[in-house]
Amino acid sequence: MSKCLVGVWGASGFVGGVLRRLAAERGVETVCFSRRERPGFRVFSGAGDLRGLDAVVNLAGEPILGLWTADRKRRILESRVEGTRRIVAAIRESSVRTLINASAIGYYGDTGESVADERSPCGSGFLADTCRQWEAAACEASSNGVRVVLLRFGFVIGEGGAMRWIRPAFRAGLGGNLGSGRQWMSCIHVEDVAGMILWALENPAVSGPVNAVMPEPVRNAEFTRQLAASMRRPAILPVPAFALRLALGGLASVMLDSARVRPGVALSLGYDYKFPTPAAAFRE
Repeated sequence: MSKCLVGVWGASGFVGGVLRRLAAERGVETVCFSRRERPGFRVFSGAGDLRGLDAVVNLAGEPILGLWTADRKRRILESRVEGTRRIVAAIRESSVRTLINASAIGYYGDTGESVADERSPCGSGFLADTCRQWEAAACEASSNGVRVVLLRFGFVIGEGGAMRWIRPAFRAGLGGNLGSGRQWMSCIHVEDVAGMILWALENPAVSGPVNAVMPEPVRNAEFTRQLAASMRRPAILPVPAFALRLALGGLASVMLDSARVRPGVALSLGYDYKFPTPAAAFRE
């Protein structure tokens, strides 16, 4: 990758930490931004702060894990939409020519048995509406000639995120299908998320929506089987759909809805996956 100075929001998070490591390994210099004083970060206050940067990666947002109260849903939405608008406003006063903005395959809603790719329409529900507004805020940067990439994350496999809660249950032999187990899951290893961000930064042909998922989705039952096998544990305790909805409310939809999503752009433009299947990711 040619010399490039990249500003990163959400750099202390699950994906951000891996991105910083891989960027350093590839000689890409990053500047990490925060809303408050913290070691190693630059405080972001608005216009003028992005001068000298070539690109921006925005991964920031309130975590979606946890009970979705009305206040929590407000914070999930506002942290993404308003935070992105502030970054876009600052980009207008800078030399930034590329914005890589996080989104999610929740954009498509519950896909059922249908396959969704980047050409598919927005679905319905809280996450779909959040992603739609989030992406619209990022796309405002394109009016200034900025290349905008909307990276729609699938279920991220790694040491953080939802896997921090899932892995201990499986290690204890308490894992199992969620609901019927027939719903589709579109996954990606965290190193491929970070790798796809760097790939998008260096490839000017990458623009617009990009599904950050493995080449093929799997059913929840197959995901469960492969994860249990990687830990040499049984997976015989399914979690009924009603129990998930009772415990998690609206968040249960993330686990029970089908997400049969394929990475049309990544495949057509030649992204080289490090972990192309859940089994490969779990072995790592």
